[in-house]
Amino acid sequence: MITGIGHAAYGVSDLERSLKWYVDGLGLREAFRLNNDKGETRIVYLQVRGADFLELFPDRNVQPGRPPAGSSYRHLCLVVDDLGATLAELEARGVRADGPSRVGRDHNAQAWLTDPDGNRIELMQIAADSPQAAAAASHPA
Repeated sequence: MITGIGHAAYGVSDLERSLKWYVDGLGLREAFRLNNDKGETRIVYLQVRGADFLELFPDRNVQPGRPPAGSSYRHLCLVVDDLGATLAELEARGVRADGPSRVGRDHNAQAWLTDPDGNRIELMQIAADSPQAAAAASHPA
């Protein structure tokens, strides 16, 4: 039985730049690294919360702002408890939203970010009257 989503994985063109953005900027925690047979960093796991992770793969073939051919990636959504406070904290860390926050058709407040390689990230504050909240209430973990 599926019990959750373990991680999302990104190829990154500059690992140190991406770590600065995700760790120093977004406030995620570097959990651990996996090395290849030569001892070089192959994967860096960033912990979002509990068993929720992002994987960063150093990849010289990644071209910032250009998704790989055939990719269907659209965005990653990170849930926040207070969108206004989160945006203020991120701004203090040097991470700016792509524009003003807004309320979507699902009643949730949302704002958008773009990482150093052009990957879109949605920040979402779940509203009590949203379809996501209703679905979670009717089928809790």
